[in-house]
Amino acid sequence: MSKEVLATIEASASRRVMGTVMLGLTGCLLVYVAFAAPPSPAWLLFLLVVGAGALWLAVRMWQATVHRIELTPEELRCSDGQVIARVEDIEAIDRGFFAFKPSNGFLVRTGTQGSRAWMPGLWWRSGRRIGIGGVTPGSQGKAMSEILAAMLVQRGQS
Repeated sequence: MSKEVLATIEASASRRVMGTVMLGLTGCLLVYVAFAAPPSPAWLLFLLVVGAGALWLAVRMWQATVHRIELTPEELRCSDGQVIARVEDIEAIDRGFFAFKPSNGFLVRTGTQGSRAWMPGLWWRSGRRIGIGGVTPGSQGKAMSEILAAMLVQRGQS
């Protein structure tokens, strides 16, 4: 495992709190509406399920955003040790306006499929696509994507 970290992406404390609080408030509001003015049984169930889901997601985001994403010459990894993608396996980076990517982030396409994984607010992986970003600063995401793109260009020339 390489010790040299070329770039990092991490959620600042204010972004972390704001994202989590917004999701938590949404969940609380949905549960409150379900109990304060109970609609039909189907809507009641819907409001409770979506509200509980938002509360669960807020807790997961709080836990996930403790970590950071690190780019080394060999791999893109999470600070908890989980390898997100090997640099040699990355085929393309999509930073376009219409790309299906997280907020303030970018999309990575790999050559091999990976297992589904999700760290709300930081990154997700579904098959060959990996989304990096979320409640992270756009400047860090842009810097990491630029370094990664330069690494891919350099790999293609050698």
